[in-house]
Amino acid sequence: MSCEFDHLVGNSIHQLIATTAFGLEKLAARELESLGYAPRVVRPGRVQFEGDDSAICRANLWLRTAERVVVLAGSFPATDFGQLFDGTNQLPWERWIPREGAFPIRGRSHKSQLSSVPACQKIVNKAVAERLLAAHQTESLPETGAKYSIEVELFDNTASLLLDTSGAGLHKRGYRTSVAEGQLRETLAAAMVTLSVWNRERPMIDPFCGTGTIAIEAALIGRNSAPGLDREFAAEAWPTIDTGLWHNAREEARDLWQPPLEQRIVATDLNAKSLELARHHAERAGVAGDVHFQQRPFEELTSSRKYGCMICNPPYGIRIGNEAESIALHKKLPIVLRGLPTWSHYVLTARGDFERLIGQEATRRRKLYNGRIECTYYQFLGPKPPRGDRPPMAEPQAEEVHPKPKKTVEPVFGGLQEDSQRQATDFANRLAKRARHLRRWPTRRGITCFRLYDRDVPDVPLSVDRYEDALVVAEYRRPHERTPAQHADWLDLMLRTAAETLEVDRDRVFLKTRETQSGEKQYGKFGAESETMVAHEGGLKFLVNLSDYLDTGLFLDHRQTRQMVREEADGKRFLNLFAYTGAFTVYAAAGGAESTTTVDLSRNYLAWAEENLKRNELAGPQHQFVVADSREWLTTLPQEELFDLVVVDPPTFSNTKRTTTGRQEIDDWDVQRDYAGLLEELAARMPTGGVVYFSTNFRRFKFDEKQLPSYSAREISKQTVPEDFRNQRIHRCWRLVRE
Repeated sequence: MSCEFDHLVGNSIHQLIATTAFGLEKLAARELESLGYAPRVVRPGRVQFEGDDSAICRANLWLRTAERVVVLAGSFPATDFGQLFDGTNQLPWERWIPREGAFPIRGRSHKSQLSSVPACQKIVNKAVAERLLAAHQTESLPETGAKYSIEVELFDNTASLLLDTSGAGLHKRGYRTSVAEGQLRETLAAAMVTLSVWNRERPMIDPFCGTGTIAIEAALIGRNSAPGLDREFAAEAWPTIDTGLWHNAREEARDLWQPPLEQRIVATDLNAKSLELARHHAERAGVAGDVHFQQRPFEELTSSRKYGCMICNPPYGIRIGNEAESIALHKKLPIVLRGLPTWSHYVLTARGDFERLIGQEATRRRKLYNGRIECTYYQFLGPKPPRGDRPPMAEPQAEEVHPKPKKTVEPVFGGLQEDSQRQATDFANRLAKRARHLRRWPTRRGITCFRLYDRDVPDVPLSVDRYEDALVVAEYRRPHERTPAQHADWLDLMLRTAAETLEVDRDRVFLKTRETQSGEKQYGKFGAESETMVAHEGGLKFLVNLSDYLDTGLFLDHRQTRQMVREEADGKRFLNLFAYTGAFTVYAAAGGAESTTTVDLSRNYLAWAEENLKRNELAGPQHQFVVADSREWLTTLPQEELFDLVVVDPPTFSNTKRTTTGRQEIDDWDVQRDYAGLLEELAARMPTGGVVYFSTNFRRFKFDEKQLPSYSAREISKQTVPEDFRNQRIHRCWRLVRE
């Protein structure tokens, strides 16, 4: 039988292996090189190097990205239990293990005939015991002394016997006293920092710091603090290694510790308990003064410092958070990070759709494992900081000057494309022209809220509505070649342009984004700023919300339709279906309606409608507000003459979740499919000559009078679209008369 011994009794040079998680082998090799050794990656998770007893001490103290330091006691072919026993028994275990030493056996097998790990452990245990009994000339092995953990590793029919010098994994630095959900291993956190371009001279932020592992590991790296300085290792209890070597290694590490960081690392999180743990961990690690922990939402991430590194492990919906929250968070990343234009950004995530969600590709990618979760480390390299050590150049003569154009800083996220400034100029010119054209028109008509711009410049697909001293800018989604972050910068440019051109405070410019509504999408509340004001129209007052909803609460394109209702409302029983905030109801009441009934499914909107009536001193018992689905509510009414004047201005699509017989169902509305049925149901509650104003903003709507035998119909869209609306098809409207 052939057997290769990797060291002999009395030989002070050992074959050592640093074990690592998959993907971190080259980082561990780089660390070993910096310690003066010559490592080589022998296979995934294994970095081999040679060293004496002091190498065991120094490698355990200094390796940041390795899991353990083990001695390769020997390796040999092992296709059967006999070979495994003989090969193990021939190794000089007595060189390491004294008579009383404990030697627990671990094992693993991959691509080998000996696949039963428990059986292999028993064989190795027996072979080591027999060797020690003979070598120490004893009849018993009490195993009451120091621990010498042995691992039998079978790979491709070769057995390797490894002696663990570390004990607890090297990721256990000693500063973390408790485990929290979603924590990174310290070794992985150190690898993330090492793979970045961060150094102690640059700022750094972790906006999802949790219990602080990434920030603490970065601080330890920045101060050149040996990660194992404050913990113990299994081999410290081995009499075969001089305790003086451990003392010397620690003294060396203390001498190399650098002063505190000039730029403190910033670590933020929303979870107060996690931050409390993070501060405690930083204190134990000796870097409390190097990290500033702060409770802050990711959306508020900002920094005035330049050329920093953002390194993070955001929740990706596997161990913490949920799928919907994870998707929403990842979509926010580029929008928030564009606020750090000179920075580099590093994100560890298990989401395979990460680049699709953020809308752009990373500079580099690296597969890493967070425990058993396969992740990718996405690296976005920002601009390099300018060299600070360049000597000043002599001033050239004027006639010799040929200045080079300044290099613009290309941020990772965001930035403006070449044609953006041209678009902003065209936009400004058009806004100025429209403002001049309409400067007297609103005042003559008592109008304070009107449309100024509606996609007039084709590649600036926005609408701009003036609400007295404020602007509401709505974006129409159109295909473009900008990344999400670039598009956000483009929108910022257009909002600034609108504010400056129309002399409006930038804080009084509000952005809304319109998308095609379908399926389960509904227009609802999307903000909580509560920027409200009172708008004036037709001598009436309306509360509008400029910030929190897709629409403000007052549809400006129905200004003239509302006036038609007021002129026809005197003495009428008025019904407002799909009423929203009740603007039509206010006009009807102001026109002398005998009674009004306002129906909407939203309690908030109906409360808003009631407030509008009170604001105009029109409230009273003759005005009813009904929280209900308009279609369902109609079917509950008796078929008798209840309403003389009705407004039906439904959404194009909507859906309502409701619970019936213990099950949640979705009741959807499609205006093209459902309008005729609703109007015919309404006809049964109206007298002859009763009037319905029916309107829709569905561009592909097809009105079929044949489906409405109870009415005579006349389209009045040209009369109802105000002149400030360039788009004459902003809505379509019909006046229906009950026959």
